[in-house]
Amino acid sequence: MTVVLLACVLAADPVTDVAEAVGPKLVKLFGAGGFRGVSNYGVGILVSADGLVLTASGPMLDTPDLTAHLSDGQRLKGTLVASEPQLDVALVRLTAGDKPPQGLPFFDLTQAGPLAEPGDWVLGFGNMFEIAVRDEPLTVQHGVVAAVTKLSGRRGTFGYTFPGPVYVLDAITNNPGAAGGPLTDRTGRLLGLIGREVKNAQTETWVNYAIPLSATVAGPGGEINVVGFVAAATAGKYTPAAKPPATSGPAGYHGIVLVPDLLDRTPPYVDSVRPDSPAAKAGLKPDDLIAFVNGEGVATVRAFRQVLAAQPPGATVKLDIRRGGGLVTIELTLANPPSPVRGPKR
Repeated sequence: MTVVLLACVLAADPVTDVAEAVGPKLVKLFGAGGFRGVSNYGVGILVSADGLVLTASGPMLDTPDLTAHLSDGQRLKGTLVASEPQLDVALVRLTAGDKPPQGLPFFDLTQAGPLAEPGDWVLGFGNMFEIAVRDEPLTVQHGVVAAVTKLSGRRGTFGYTFPGPVYVLDAITNNPGAAGGPLTDRTGRLLGLIGREVKNAQTETWVNYAIPLSATVAGPGGEINVVGFVAAATAGKYTPAAKPPATSGPAGYHGIVLVPDLLDRTPPYVDSVRPDSPAAKAGLKPDDLIAFVNGEGVATVRAFRQVLAAQPPGATVKLDIRRGGGLVTIELTLANPPSPVRGPKR
């Protein structure tokens, strides 16, 4: 009797059926990155029949060549619509030529499952280690919600700023390429979004977690969650919540002079280096292209300045530099701002 019952349970395992139902609602994303510690691939969730994709925010999306592969092998262009720095999510629009696709299977966010509880069985989907391209199926893991709690984490030296509770999972879901994938229950209902790779700030261990769809942050117009973000961004009425700075106080001095910020997206090329500055002592050179600061992508002059403005004197900053077709890692320790040169008294 026991053997017969076990055979019936195995035959009725719903994981395969759920994976086959969820797979067509997901896309593989390929964009910027490909450097050490920063993947240029990920996954997104279709949330409309005409190609709106919900995914995790990150440097991968910061490119005009963002591409999405659908489950049937179609290859479409992706364009970033909006991103929310505190929720750590983004919305991407897919187009086929100059027109949006039609009739795609998608997750209806208004039908998302309720907040999961510790002990609930869940499924996590992703494109871990770029195992799938074009029509190949994505990775699937099953596990349990271990806890619903606030996450004290970091990326590089930056604090993880999402203030709401997350699902802490007992499956190893947060690998390269998994960010932006869905977390579902055993019936395939959408519960949350698998986050980027972060470390626990107390234990220095990697955390496997997902952002609940119902988690809220305080925005300019009041509280907003993932569902509200998608609705507002789709309507073109979304204003992102302000991302809190990683540190406070005066910024450290580095001595890097970047090229003039004349374009909408001026790359952070080094124009010159101040003599005897931390940058000069670290070996930075003119024409170096700064790609990453402490593992975070900086695609523009403004992004670089914003990141460095949060670093105090005495902080050691790791820069990944494009130089001569290769990638060079440089560490420099920020100094106190130099005193202004005073002219002669009149």
